[in-house]
Amino acid sequence: MATSRLPPATLTLKQFLRRQQVLLLYRRILQAIQQVPNNSDRKYLKDWAREEFKRNKSATEEVTIRMMITQGNMQLKELERTLALAKS
Repeated sequence: MATSRLPPATLTLKQFLRRQQVLLLYRRILQAIQQVPNNSDRKYLKDWAREEFKRNKSATEEVTIRMMITQGNMQLKELERTLALAKS
């Protein structure tokens, strides 16, 4: 019987796609934070985002991860709305 060439910790397709969603959300949050005019607020938000993603890095349940992605998207939209109001 042939052995698999894949390492034992290879992600399934579903896990890979979720990972891509999380990384995209993280990048979008960091891009939105770059638009914050105040340096101290920007640093606070960047540290907050980094800490939240690190804290939840070990989550493995599909339902939990989907819920966190949904919450992250809602927080991103709220940040974008706040930034749009601040500019107007």
